[in-house]
Amino acid sequence: MRDFHLPGRSPVYGSNGMASTSNPLSSKVAIQILEAGGNAVDAAIAAALLQGVLEPQMAGIGGDCFILLSPTGSEEIIALNGSGRAPEKINAEKIRESGHSVMPLRGVESITMPGAIDAFCRLSADYGKIGLKASLAPAIHYMKSGVPIAPRTAFDWSLAERELKGAARDFYLLKGKPPQVGQLFQAPMQAKVLEKIAEKGRDGFYKGEVAEDMVSSLNALGGTHSLEDFENVKCNYTTPISGKYGNIEMFEHPPNGQGATAICINNILSHFDIKSMNAFGVQRTHIEAEATKLAYDARNRFIADKSNRIDHMLSMETAKNLASLINPRSVTVNVKSITESVHKETICLTIVDKDLMSVSLIYSVFHSFGSGFASSKYGINFQNRGAGFTLERNHPNEVGAKKRPMHTIIPGMLKKNDKILMPFCVMGGAYQATGHSRFVSNIVDFDLHPQTSIDAPRSFADGGILKVERGYSNDVCQGLTDLGHNLVVPDTPIGGAQAILIDYKNGTLVGSSDARKDGASLAY
Repeated sequence: MRDFHLPGRSPVYGSNGMASTSNPLSSKVAIQILEAGGNAVDAAIAAALLQGVLEPQMAGIGGDCFILLSPTGSEEIIALNGSGRAPEKINAEKIRESGHSVMPLRGVESITMPGAIDAFCRLSADYGKIGLKASLAPAIHYMKSGVPIAPRTAFDWSLAERELKGAARDFYLLKGKPPQVGQLFQAPMQAKVLEKIAEKGRDGFYKGEVAEDMVSSLNALGGTHSLEDFENVKCNYTTPISGKYGNIEMFEHPPNGQGATAICINNILSHFDIKSMNAFGVQRTHIEAEATKLAYDARNRFIADKSNRIDHMLSMETAKNLASLINPRSVTVNVKSITESVHKETICLTIVDKDLMSVSLIYSVFHSFGSGFASSKYGINFQNRGAGFTLERNHPNEVGAKKRPMHTIIPGMLKKNDKILMPFCVMGGAYQATGHSRFVSNIVDFDLHPQTSIDAPRSFADGGILKVERGYSNDVCQGLTDLGHNLVVPDTPIGGAQAILIDYKNGTLVGSSDARKDGASLAY
């Protein structure tokens, strides 16, 4: 239990349904869907689409999603991959010939097909209860009437303003400036897009006027995208991968997501006596940082669309060999940069309904406002997920026609004693794999409540630096420096998280939401 003398956040308790999202309005809408007879899938879709207007720098209908779902009356976990592919006519050699040695971060070459809408339509049809129109209605309403901008969103928006280009400046700025806290933001043209989807399903987005708007806008930027590319977008169900850490089994998406990286980190940590360390002291932070570098190096080598090396990455023998490279008394791991030194943007949410259907959903445009470009008529912000490809020749993740890039977004689900324990997710671009590992380690090794685990300070070995939040003491920072780490306090907090614990003993749901974001857990 937290110290009530100090600022903090109590977990939220409920018995009929719970929603944890990064904006209270999104949580409220999810609960309203549940109260109206919808299930966790209906509520998750409604909340996610609303987040696209509440936090458009993070997510939107031009982006991708990944979903983990445990259906009603089952301990099964289902994975739905809603990530889009590169256009058919993209050509790695031509990109190299134009002077690029790495994928352009925000160029038109980085814009992949938006996969989220297809996934939402498929998920609603397969597992929803009250229909897609009902899930779309709240977002349509708020896109027309407007939503007040919350503090963290306004902060991120102001940082990202310089990335907005062309039509995106018309749709995502108010009189040429980022919205301030409390100002209303509207997206009426996106509401029209959702109305078309409500009428025609996925064809309302991937065919007709909306698709033509996206293709003509992309082609005007020099893109190779075609109407056929949009028509061919298709999500797919996959079999989750998992790994045990202590008495908890963590489930993740297989590639092209980076979920295997989180499992790999936990496997490495299992070779150290983490329990004996100070939860947020020098030694635990150091070991985690070194394990992160090793696991992310493996990620960059092996994770790609249709990767065939994941068994090697997940094996305990591999983890043992990697753990042997870590020196507890100094920085010894030296690998190339694991991520670009820019902030990635994602929303994540978790929903559990009265029948214990559980959903963990991540929805994203990758970097803040994705590519920075938007379609000229409807203002659909294009993601830049193609920046997750490499231009290294013959690499499994080399950009190519109809390929999916390596993805950083990863929903999570935990089991204990073969029963669903908790849908959870950690935002923060590349950090997400480390965030998943740390969340589980906080619970297993230090017996922290999920809310306390989320509230705790975070660090992240990002290439050649160790990012540390201000929650670490000066003594710990000095100790890490003495070990050889190059410490940096980032401008923004590291990630965000949402989680819902299923308390079978008391018959309740326990929601946890990250104060690093604007959100909250709500129940009924």
